[in-house]
Amino acid sequence: MFATTINYFDRSIIGVMAPTLEKMFGWTNKDYANIMISFKVAYAFGMLSMGGLIDRLGTKKGYILSIGLWSFFGMLHAAVRPGWSVIGFAAARFGLGFGESGNFPAAIKTTAEWFPKKDRAFATGLFNAATSIGAIAAPFVVGWIVHEDGKNWQIPFLITGVLSALWVFLWVRMYKKPEVHPHVTKEELAYIQSDSSAENEEKLPWKAVLNKRQTWAFALAKTTDAVWWFYLFWGAKFLAVTFGVNIHDIALPFFVIYIMADGGSILGGYLSGAFIKKGWSINKARKITLLICALIILPVAIVAVTDNKWLAIFLIGLGAAGHQAWSANIFTLASDVFPKKATASVVGIGGMIGAVAGIIADFALGSVLDQAGNTGYFWAFLIAGSCYLVILGLVHLLMPKMTPLDENLKPIEV
Repeated sequence: MFATTINYFDRSIIGVMAPTLEKMFGWTNKDYANIMISFKVAYAFGMLSMGGLIDRLGTKKGYILSIGLWSFFGMLHAAVRPGWSVIGFAAARFGLGFGESGNFPAAIKTTAEWFPKKDRAFATGLFNAATSIGAIAAPFVVGWIVHEDGKNWQIPFLITGVLSALWVFLWVRMYKKPEVHPHVTKEELAYIQSDSSAENEEKLPWKAVLNKRQTWAFALAKTTDAVWWFYLFWGAKFLAVTFGVNIHDIALPFFVIYIMADGGSILGGYLSGAFIKKGWSINKARKITLLICALIILPVAIVAVTDNKWLAIFLIGLGAAGHQAWSANIFTLASDVFPKKATASVVGIGGMIGAVAGIIADFALGSVLDQAGNTGYFWAFLIAGSCYLVILGLVHLLMPKMTPLDENLKPIEV
């Protein structure tokens, strides 16, 4: 949760400062979109390589590598100068995206190592809520430090280096697998492993998961990452051009949006776990919860047609809450179906597909906004509100029963 807070604080800063940086450096919407695309290209590539790397290195070493990379490139933003601002920010975002791509594969793998399946969605909901904590912290820190003319804009990019150093110190000292942790009792270990079979130490080749329909069902569900990144990177710009919200006024709207998202993440993770404890199958519990999430998100489709600022903020918050509840449950789809040693690789592939969806969305939105003006937001919010129901239907077609796979990726008869 701490790592994910740093992760999202780091990646959210530029979205909060976007209107100010655009004025300072003379960026067009397309320039800004290209900078965002640079992040997502690296994130997509990194998801493929970092997920497999974390499965090979193990959670402890893999997580340290990831946070070290993203912290270095996060601080590198502060070195960018006006004469080469687009190229400089694009390069820094590229490195940041590659490093940050390791966070969720490592976090999901950690959760699979430490929790039985019935508890994983709630645990995932808790650490996934940190995405909103980071996104909430960013506008408050930026608003406190950065002037409206952009003075001190470099400082927020440097803060994460200190936080990351503290995290690495704690992680090195504290983290061990439950099988070798000195403070885990036999009873606790039995509970952790109660609904998982023992696995051998043989490494699965990364390509082994590629031909599984379950991998692509998860990846399809992750295309909704494009919606979340739309809120994160374009939300401040939308509120600025539509309702005149500036860098000092953005903190309260973002607080409302992302505190709602936090609630959604925790509640969504709790809900499917509660269904499982009532005796529902994992398949039914996860998919009914995902259906509830998709229905909650639908009203975000009308955000661009309202002229009431706080109604728009509430609807975006509702969409963000539904998305985070959805996200907490789709992350567990990977660990519900795949053995622990393949989890990071599958999450990496899904994250790559989500990043590609975000790249396409950024390119399309940046071009439409420059050519047709702010009417582009109408289509963006319409798609953001309606796509989840369609995607859930396709996920069900690809993975109708969610049959778990053993350590050799063969179906386990239950």
